[in-house]
Amino acid sequence: MFYNILYPLHTQISFFNIFRYITFRTIWGSITAFLIFYITAPYFIKKLREYQIGQHIQEDGPKTHHKKKGTPTMGGGLILLSIFLSSFLWLDLTNFYVQMLLVVTLLFGLIGFVDDYIMIVKKRNKGFSAKVKFTLQTLAALIVVVAIYRNPDFDSRIIVPFFKNVKIDLSYFYILFASLVIVGASNAVNLTDGLDGLAIGPIITVCITYMVFAYVIGNYKLANYLNFSYIEGCGELTIFCGVIVGAGVGFLWFNSFPAEIFMGDTGSIPLGAMIGTIAIITKQEILLVISGGLFVLEAISVMLQVSIFRITKGKKLFKMAPIHHHFELKGWAEPKIIVRFWIVSIFFALLAISTLKIR
Repeated sequence: MFYNILYPLHTQISFFNIFRYITFRTIWGSITAFLIFYITAPYFIKKLREYQIGQHIQEDGPKTHHKKKGTPTMGGGLILLSIFLSSFLWLDLTNFYVQMLLVVTLLFGLIGFVDDYIMIVKKRNKGFSAKVKFTLQTLAALIVVVAIYRNPDFDSRIIVPFFKNVKIDLSYFYILFASLVIVGASNAVNLTDGLDGLAIGPIITVCITYMVFAYVIGNYKLANYLNFSYIEGCGELTIFCGVIVGAGVGFLWFNSFPAEIFMGDTGSIPLGAMIGTIAIITKQEILLVISGGLFVLEAISVMLQVSIFRITKGKKLFKMAPIHHHFELKGWAEPKIIVRFWIVSIFFALLAISTLKIR
């Protein structure tokens, strides 16, 4: 809103020229999202307690988690509210890519909210079945991907990190590929969200990584200098990433060990989908495997556990999956697991950023 209303006035009042700068709006978008969450969270947590919207704990999970039962959840709703309000204030709302990100946030946010509502508010053992959830996520992803693909300026080629001139054109198959990226990212983040602050830390590092890439790719001179294909309008994603970081830090303030609130599927499902969509728009889809390496490891640990259990008819590779539970059952303290996993995610982010020059 500030950009769309105030920037056009810069010809009369030169001060408003400041709203043209992506770096300025990224900083203040991030601060705004943080403040919205930080100021409203105590009231939000209080209301969740009043309505007894608390975390459901699986009986077959780690015993240390039983004390978390009843902790207010669905905090992802406040994360999304912070993102929407800050985006409304600081982003160019006429930008097509911004609109697509807001749509994917809304669609996946609704899926996560209904899933939480069924399980937590309606007091059922679980929300959507895996099949129903995957189907809804796929349909939501297809809506967004088809819209992006039909954009005349969109390129269906995918870039391979570390290789300067390797670009693979998937043509119409790109729609399927991109949908899998969004759904895969959504579910990988959802699987990682199992300890206090565990998921939001890597979400922040991944968004900072894509903040850098969005700024480079959306800047004609920088994109040419680093031999990236310039994408007009992509620079606005820098601000969107900053907004996610701000909202994420606000959430982490209350979600750090011991957590006062959990994000639930209302947060993890749309946040993963946002990251996947940003990767698609910036044409750094494969880079997501590197920058989001921790999410990939968590997802792979589940797939390996299930596969080996079925093949061997009962044997397990890990004590429990996702892999963070394996370390819990080995006796690692929860804060130690969280911090060490954050460190791993930072190294993955640094490796991803290094591909700006190592090509």
